[in-house]
Amino acid sequence: MDRRNLALDVAALAVFLVVANPALTGIGIHEWLGLGMFLVFFVHALLHVDCAVEILRGSIARPAWGRTGNLVLDLLIVVVLMAVTVSGVMVSGAVLPTFGWYAQGYYFWDPLHAVSAKALLALLLVRVVVHGKWIAAWFKKRNGDKHE
Repeated sequence: MDRRNLALDVAALAVFLVVANPALTGIGIHEWLGLGMFLVFFVHALLHVDCAVEILRGSIARPAWGRTGNLVLDLLIVVVLMAVTVSGVMVSGAVLPTFGWYAQGYYFWDPLHAVSAKALLALLLVRVVVHGKWIAAWFKKRNGDKHE
């Protein structure tokens, strides 16, 4: 992991924590920032596509609980993020009307958005905990390099 990737990850997490609380920003900003988060995720995925391919290859060639578990966790995060994004757009009160669009099915999309948003937060917290030792080691290494 390099500084650019870490900066992107930290910024994405900070914005996510703001987006996850629409009472803090108001619905309109919540919706636009949510779409921005989707773009940040897309950039994050592009920056890590080579790593994702290696993890997938390694999980197939040499199955291991840790590697496979991380892969399943990451795939769950992607699926839930897609559910949050699609359902959020479908219940939009600011983004869709900007384009003159309206979506039906509010009573389906709104509960899906609420549940999937909570699931995404839980999965991201699990991911941070699972990678906690690795993240701490990276910071320790970076701080050790500065003192030498």
